Amino acid sequence: MLRVPLDGGAEGVTVVADGYWQAKQGRDALKLQWDTTTVEKVDSDKQLADYRELAGRPGPRLFEADMTPLETAPHQLEAEFVFPYLAHAPMEPLNCTVKLSEERCELWVGTQFAGADSAAAARVLNLKPEQIQINVQTAGGGFGRRGIDTSDIVVLACEVAKAARMAGLDVPVRTLWSREDDIKGGYYRPMHLHHARIGFDETGKVLAWDHVVVGQSIISGTMFGGRVKNGIDPTATEGMRDPYPLPMRLTVHHPKLNVPVLWWRSVGSTHTAFVMETVIDEIARTTKQDPVAYRMKLFADQSPRHRAALQLAVDKSEYGKRELPAGRAWGVAVHESFSSVVAYVVEASVQGGRPVLHHVTAGIHCNLVVNPRSVEAQVQGAALMGLSMCLPGGAITLKDGVVQQSNFGDFSVPRITDTPEFSIHVVPSAEPPTGMGEPGLPPLAPAFANAVARLTGKSVRELPFRLT
Repeated sequence: MLRVPLDGGAEGVTVVADGYWQAKQGRDALKLQWDTTTVEKVDSDKQLADYRELAGRPGPRLFEADMTPLETAPHQLEAEFVFPYLAHAPMEPLNCTVKLSEERCELWVGTQFAGADSAAAARVLNLKPEQIQINVQTAGGGFGRRGIDTSDIVVLACEVAKAARMAGLDVPVRTLWSREDDIKGGYYRPMHLHHARIGFDETGKVLAWDHVVVGQSIISGTMFGGRVKNGIDPTATEGMRDPYPLPMRLTVHHPKLNVPVLWWRSVGSTHTAFVMETVIDEIARTTKQDPVAYRMKLFADQSPRHRAALQLAVDKSEYGKRELPAGRAWGVAVHESFSSVVAYVVEASVQGGRPVLHHVTAGIHCNLVVNPRSVEAQVQGAALMGLSMCLPGGAITLKDGVVQQSNFGDFSVPRITDTPEFSIHVVPSAEPPTGMGEPGLPPLAPAFANAVARLTGKSVRELPFRLT
């Protein structure tokens, strides 16, 4: 048993053994007492109440617009959206193997920040950068968790290897997180609250949109902290307003809490796309307009890539032309992230109070496609990760400072039986390629939610979906 420094200035205990099972059994046998008297203990219920109170206060503004029409608009919509903390939950839990000697160190790790991790290893081990060799492995999932400013995975592994060597163990050491460690040990996609007040007329023209976003910043204090301007983390607001020409006033609050947070596949668009695309759909329903036609009207001639992606998804799905089986409804959403546009037309139902996604037709505009199968794979994987935000169990919650979820029994991911059929199509283009690793995620949840809203008559404003 060894004591080692941990990420964030804490201290931990590690057990080194001949194999993972033996080490885990040894660790589970330990009876440790932790002094947490000075630690802030976050509680999800209280956090939500605090966020609601904060949303009513003045704060930094990203967009300004005249809000006078709010009071006299023929239609007025007020909505609150709640998004929980999310774990990355890769199929391969976090791990790193370290072979340490007096003059050099060799590491084997699946990483998204090889350079930063190599520098962190040199710093921990008091070696020069050229004395570190990092062997980048194919990772069994990352989604942002293996690309972190603190290099916590590598730092911990190096601290354990250093302690083991000091204890006389001159052997390579692998640090392997259990699934429970991975889910309970952060870092998380931040919890967010959105509050919107919107006024619009009978034609669906938005006259004023007053919007507030509350959530922790993921880049403040990191190597990307220089991107924070006027107190606003741009990753928290990406995807707001665009591409729709709306008169929006956007206020942002970034509270500081004792919960480690990080980017999660598609970053800010994980929540902003849901807000924008479900509200746009609700306005269309309220003014009795087809949601596709309404979006096309808003795009006008200013968003040709959005128009092309949505039209392709509509055409391939036979939206509005093909009669769906009883109990099913169409859902539509389109969103741009990482310079690529993804439009989804989905078929969904509600069975026994549970939302079911049956079919997803995608229209993709990512400019020139070099490998169509790669685009298809990325979209399918991203869409399934987006589906994980919608289904029961897709939330991380805290009680008295402790994460309540620990494994796939209580932090669920889609199973094979949850997986829809996919039909993926790409808009032809000869322009330089744009990103495809993340854009398939954001529009899935709102497209699914819009279908559910048509079935139930009730807008979905919380993830995971709350239908009762």
